This record gives sequence, C-alpha cells and structure tokens, in this order.
Amino acid sequence: MKKRLMIVATLVLCLGLAFAATGYGLEKLGKGVKIYFFNGGPPGCPFAGVVYNGAKQAEYDLGADVTYVWSDWNVAKMIADFKDAMAANPDGIAIMGHPGDDAFELLVDQAIAKGIIVTSQNTTLPRIEDKYTAVGFGYVGQELYASGLMLARHTARLLGLGDGDRALVYGLLSQPTRGLRSKGCIDGLEEAGVTVDYIEISDAVNTDPLLGAPVVAGYIAANPDVKLIITDHGGLTGTLEMYFKTAGVKPGEIMGAGFDLSAASVEAIRNGYTAAVHDQQPYLQGYLPIVQIVLTKKYGFAGLHINTGSGVVDASNVEPVAALAEQGIR
Repeated sequence: MKKRLMIVATLVLCLGLAFAATGYGLEKLGKGVKIYFFNGGPPGCPFAGVVYNGAKQAEYDLGADVTYVWSDWNVAKMIADFKDAMAANPDGIAIMGHPGDDAFELLVDQAIAKGIIVTSQNTTLPRIEDKYTAVGFGYVGQELYASGLMLARHTARLLGLGDGDRALVYGLLSQPTRGLRSKGCIDGLEEAGVTVDYIEISDAVNTDPLLGAPVVAGYIAANPDVKLIITDHGGLTGTLEMYFKTAGVKPGEIMGAGFDLSAASVEAIRNGYTAAVHDQQPYLQGYLPIVQIVLTKKYGFAGLHINTGSGVVDASNVEPVAALAEQGIR
C-alpha cells in the first residue's frame, strides 16, 4: 500500500511538472497588450495576406489585442494610418517601413515620447532603428539590397544570361530604402553583363497588380529580344504568368523572376513561366513583430533585428514548400 501511494504521488508530481512546463494554468503573455499592426497591402494581396496570417497566429498564441491596418502599399496612406494608430494610444505599433526614415522619424519620435512601442517589418528604417533599439524598435524582414542581388545573380546563372542579353526590372526605385531591392536586382544583372531596362511600378499597379498586364505586354512588344522580367513586388510576381499569357508568350520564351512565394508563383514555376522566386518568409514578418512588442511591453527587451530572407526557390526545390505556400504560410 505504501509503495502504491509512493507511485501515485510520483505520478502526480510528474504531471504537475509537465503542466508547469507547458504553461498550464498560466495567463497568456500578451493579454491586455493593445497593438496596431500594418499588413502593408490591400485585403486579398497574396503577400500582405501571408503577413496577416502570421500576425493572427501570434495574436492567438500570445493573447494580445491586435487591430489590423491595410495600407494598399501606398506610402502616403501608411503615414496617415500611423497618425491614426498613434491617436488610439495602443501599447505598440508594428509598421511597414516603405515611407522611409525621413517620413517616419518625427512621428516615431512622437509615438515613443507618448510611451508607445514602435517596431518595423518588411522594409528597414535604419536610422530610426539605431535610435530606438533600446526601447524595442526592431526589424523583421529581408536585407533589401542583398535580396535583390541574390535573386538577380541566381537567375542569371540559372538561365545562363550574359553579354548581349536583355532584361527588365519592374520595380520601386523611387521609394527610399524599399527601392534598394530593385537596385540590387539591376546591379546583379549588370554584373553578369546583361542590358537592363527599368519601369517604375505605378501607385495603381502597386495596389492592383492586374493593371500591370498592359504595361508588360507593351514592353515585350517593343523589346522582343527580352529574356527575363523581374518583378520587384510580391503581388506582381504572383501575376507573372498572367502577364506573359496576356502578351502571348509561351512557357520558356521569356522567363520571369521575382519576390515572395504564393500559390500563383508556385504554379508559374511549375508551368515554366517563372524561373526563380526569392522567399523572404512574410509569415515571420507578421508573427515576430507581435512577439517583439509583447516582450518589450512585459519585460523591457530591446529591439531584435531578424533577417528573414532565406534564399531562392526554383523548379529544383519548389515542391517541399508548395503546400505551405498554398496554405498562406510560405
């Protein structure tokens, strides 16, 4: 009997330790923490949707109270949205950095002076991050110039491009900091000897990538010798196959490349329209800024700088991540 009681007591102790180890009965860390989170694009955008999925999972896991902001990839709207978020006096705001340091710095100064934690995702704000790292301003995203360079070099090698070949970069050079990725694409192609043309993505196409079809078709008609088109925008990359079909291009005649996996970009790789896609893992750009704000609010942790630019996906390695892309996780 005594031995049996000892066994029961041991089992109860082990179960108690197991429950303690898994946080059983503990309050969620983010309970009561109010956050405004910027998804970047419009509702329905493939890239912004994955960012949102990551943030929603973090909201659930941590128990935070999160308000989501959709800015249509419009830098003026991001600034206006930040002012609205700051007026609501949340505990923290997670912003997309597309407007740049000059546009954001005074506003971030004001928010932090009010005791609001600010952190960033997707596009770096290096001057602001350096200024406020100690109070929780971090960054989750790719290193922009390096990612553009990586994709261009990889695709040029993959397709055997060099002197005498022509490519188009359809990008966002005009945006401070964000434009560094387009610059990396151009530099990587020119490094291989490729002649590079450039078209700026308009605000209208930035919001609705389908509107880019006549732009691409018109460029191809004027430059039938083009071998590669790089789209520096997740929504446009997911629309590449449609662009080529609209222009009457058959698989392999002209190849596409771009950024951010989606169900559409996976199919474009499978169907021979897209050669390579850089994967910056946007799900993490949703999940980790929520974690950053909660940890800073609860424990005063400093800002974390996390590079999510993992590498390039092409026909050789697309299948292991295809299902996750179709689920809106990769």
